Amino acid sequence: MVPSKSQARPRTSPYALLASLSGLFPEQKNGGKKTKTNSQPHNPSSPCCCRSRRVSRLGSPSCPTAAAMNVKTALILLLLALATIFALVCVLLTRGRGPGTCQHQPPEPEVPEDGRSLVFADLTPEELAQVVRYLRGSLGVPLVDASRAKPSDNCIASVDVQLPAKAEVLQFLDAGGARPPREALAVLYFGNQEDPNVTEYVVGPLPVPTYHRDVTVQKYGGKVPYHRRPVTGVEYVAISALIQDELRKAPRFLAACCASDGTDLAVLTTAPRGFKSGDRSSWFVIFHAVEGTGYFVLPVGLEVLVEHGELDISLWYLSQVFYNGLYFSSTTKLEADFLAGSLEVIRVEKPQDATVMGSMRPRRPPGAPGPLQFEPQGPRYSIRDNRVTFQGWSIAFGMNPNTGPRLFDIRYRRERIIYELSLQEALALYGSNCPGGMSTRYLDGSFGIGRFAYELVRGVDCPYTATYLDRHYLAESDVPRTNQNSLCVFEHDAALPLRRHFSDTQSLYYGGLRKSVLVIRAVSTLINYDYVWDFMFHSNGAVEVRVHATGYISSSFFHGRGIDYGNKVGPHTLGTMHLHHIHYKVDLDIDGQLNSLETQDMGYEQLRAPWSEQNTIVRPFLHRDRLERENEAAFPLEAPLPRYLSFTGPKLNQWGHARSYRLQVVSFPGKHLPDSSPMERAVSWGRYKLAVTKRKEEEPTSTSVYNQNDPWTPTVAFADFIDNETITNEDLVAWISVGFLHVPHAEDIPNTVTVGNGVGFFLRPYNYFDEDPSVDSPDSIYFSSEREAEACEANPLACLPAAACAPQLPPFRYGGFLNISLPPPPGRL
Repeated sequence: MVPSKSQARPRTSPYALLASLSGLFPEQKNGGKKTKTNSQPHNPSSPCCCRSRRVSRLGSPSCPTAAAMNVKTALILLLLALATIFALVCVLLTRGRGPGTCQHQPPEPEVPEDGRSLVFADLTPEELAQVVRYLRGSLGVPLVDASRAKPSDNCIASVDVQLPAKAEVLQFLDAGGARPPREALAVLYFGNQEDPNVTEYVVGPLPVPTYHRDVTVQKYGGKVPYHRRPVTGVEYVAISALIQDELRKAPRFLAACCASDGTDLAVLTTAPRGFKSGDRSSWFVIFHAVEGTGYFVLPVGLEVLVEHGELDISLWYLSQVFYNGLYFSSTTKLEADFLAGSLEVIRVEKPQDATVMGSMRPRRPPGAPGPLQFEPQGPRYSIRDNRVTFQGWSIAFGMNPNTGPRLFDIRYRRERIIYELSLQEALALYGSNCPGGMSTRYLDGSFGIGRFAYELVRGVDCPYTATYLDRHYLAESDVPRTNQNSLCVFEHDAALPLRRHFSDTQSLYYGGLRKSVLVIRAVSTLINYDYVWDFMFHSNGAVEVRVHATGYISSSFFHGRGIDYGNKVGPHTLGTMHLHHIHYKVDLDIDGQLNSLETQDMGYEQLRAPWSEQNTIVRPFLHRDRLERENEAAFPLEAPLPRYLSFTGPKLNQWGHARSYRLQVVSFPGKHLPDSSPMERAVSWGRYKLAVTKRKEEEPTSTSVYNQNDPWTPTVAFADFIDNETITNEDLVAWISVGFLHVPHAEDIPNTVTVGNGVGFFLRPYNYFDEDPSVDSPDSIYFSSEREAEACEANPLACLPAAACAPQLPPFRYGGFLNISLPPPPGRL
């Protein structure tokens, strides 16, 4: 039997090939025994009788043509066989020399490359610089560069794109309307005036601005109080200096407790900052700092409370000190109690570099390289400007410096499914018996989810051959910054069939399609945690959104009943329990903007069996419901979601069902905060697994960066979005919460793995099509008992050996450390 292409590998001996071709003759050897060639009853009407795929059947006596062969024909066949052998041997020898170079075949563009997606594009460095230049010359007040600005100064805190209203954008994209003017949103801190406040301006048109307008009151209903502003890098540096000055007042205590003089310690901020609106009072947890490792798991037991609300930095002070379960009014008091012998000290030795807990340095030398995914003919996706296209998909992408990745105008087969898909917030809420841990409720948007999405490491953070893209931002500086290679795009072979079937009844066949997805990814490092943000697009029209948490756990010093709040993971380290809650916005447009929300779930009914009325049977039935009001579509965290929840459009598919997309949430969240908590309204989006509201331009985001430092009077309270408006045949937004409880354990050292620490949701077509659209995928394969699996036209995988090639890999380079001008909070003492 002639070997298949998959058998014809470079390692195959030409002599083995000659032996395998012995099937040209009526008899062949098999394991030392003579076996007859495949013979079946002759069917003269069968066109395959004399042209079987099995070469051995050419000499079968069951074929009349073969029986009538004369000597001349046999000689011709023999010569053809020898020529075939020679050709195959040549192929094998050629393959043995090594694979050729992959030839890049660029994919055909799937949408017109007309630059329309730029209506959603992030600002370029040139545009950011133009906005700064305009504001400096137009506001009539002195502006200090934010990288140097004190709280008592005026400065430009940040600049980002101001997206046009949805109606304007759709008129431009779909109806041939004018391109909306390109504008920027500038956030300014005015500390050098009688009434310090935060003001937001829309600046335009770009690239050369000529106007600005104050939109603060329009957005928030009033001025933004100055105490709500995020803490800046300049402020963190000042706080670190203050703490170090205070620690110098307790030298003997530091030497006894921590084997330190205070110069080799690090601090970690907590948030929020106090107990009521106007407070700016923060606990800072102190750790041993070891170069090149995560200090977050090396607490020394010391925490300090800093009052930093005054505009004059010189008036900031340390108001309390915590050590090993006890509170002190100052470091001077701490030192005095230590010298008096009234303070129990637990000595924490300074870690050594070679043995430090939490070190990520490899413990074994590099081994053989692992599997490598590559594209034999180059990427099958295409990127132009801020749009990526792939096998029917078209997505505009960007990055908000505060809230992180954002996608727009998501289309499949040229039909818009989603207008906006964006991350809104990430909450991490901790428990501990130390003040820093027990008071921490991080709202990561206030630190900068997009801003701290640094350069991705090729081959680890994303596949080696992924496409890497730069992102630009302006925050806490008058100079635009670039996080190079901080967004990646790649096609991922999930090593799983998207669908398949092997038929062993009635007829023998196999049909299948591998699961290959387009992935857009960014990774944000928010102090100790790293979040991997994935947006995935499947060939059946489904969208998958997921987040994985990794990085270092935050920890407290282990004392007292520490195990009530986590697990002991080191000699003096308590891995503190915490909740992760992530919030997303999905503005769906299914067959246009007018959508409705429908649910389906299963019930049971009992009836007499129609064929046997003396018996009863229980059968499941489908319960359908349409939700009419926002209050009905706000699903509390503790309540189960309907198992089928679909956003329907006005049109029907071929079978009479409303074309829909189904939302499927994969999440394990816990209660975000008790309703009685005075800061619960600031994170009231966490009340709901899902809330569906009528879309409004004045409700663009579910939270605000100002909520972190004043959660008691939140600038944006999501709960106010739900006011029982109708949601039937309206432009709808789905607000989705996902999350999980993390109780750190020994295996979180050195740091947390992504395995099991991922949540997300799917948006799946549900009667949107007349059949699964992946039937049109060029990756489908099908073969049967009547059709060779090794035929390229039936199975593209059979062609892979012939198409084998060596990818031209780019050299490994990394410049992510060069882009960091200011350390993210915390600072180093």
